[in-house]
Amino acid sequence: MMHGPIPADRFLAYLTSPEIAALPDRGRAVVVLPVGAIEQHGPHLPLTVDSAIVNGVLGRALEWVDRLRPEAAIYALPPLHYGKSNEHLDFPGTFSLSAATLLATVMELGESLYRSGFRKLLILNGHGGQPQVLEIAATDLRVKYADLTIAACFVWRSADYKPLVNPAETVGMHGGDAETCLMLAIDPDRVHLQRAVVEMPPTTGDRLGIKGPLARAWRAIDLTQSGVIGDPTAATADRGEQLLDLLGHNWAEILLELYDRAK
Repeated sequence: MMHGPIPADRFLAYLTSPEIAALPDRGRAVVVLPVGAIEQHGPHLPLTVDSAIVNGVLGRALEWVDRLRPEAAIYALPPLHYGKSNEHLDFPGTFSLSAATLLATVMELGESLYRSGFRKLLILNGHGGQPQVLEIAATDLRVKYADLTIAACFVWRSADYKPLVNPAETVGMHGGDAETCLMLAIDPDRVHLQRAVVEMPPTTGDRLGIKGPLARAWRAIDLTQSGVIGDPTAATADRGEQLLDLLGHNWAEILLELYDRAK
């Protein structure tokens, strides 16, 4: 079914137009737009990783909401599967929008949500190559609509998950341990662990490295020949389930805080 891991009664697209109009206190309800990507993730993971993870974590978060505060009006929109992935275009199977197209798409979806009477929107991002675009969309929507509460957040940043990551992985940025563990928990049939390779770029320590406050721009092909940046070989479904529950529980708490927030 279209809702995937999202609880069906929290999947906004299953409601009819009159049901949307009749929702009590739409201004207090929280709507989440998950935004992912369809891009290469090395030889062992499918193109769907970022979309699958953001939707899977959101689904777990809404399950936690059902346990903690089932009366809270928190809904998910269908995920936007395509994102700005042009840093991976050297690898086959990357399907990318431009920054301008992604910005316009999210802006227009936000405007549609506002016209439908909703006043709280969380843009939940699953791809590390587009947070700036989504943050700009959130700011521009906030400027346009003074009574709109909106945030654009990276799905990995709700909790400190590093203790659950294999310490042997010194640089894990793409298709590495954490993503592979989560995919083993979310969609194990799509993970080909026997094909996994290790590829970690050297950390030079210079100020214009690939991470840090002065990080330089990079293409994936600058850092990896396989498409992997990390070490996925020791990934397990058990750690994936722990990651999923940790991130999901923390997002549930954040969503409930947003639901309770006056503005």
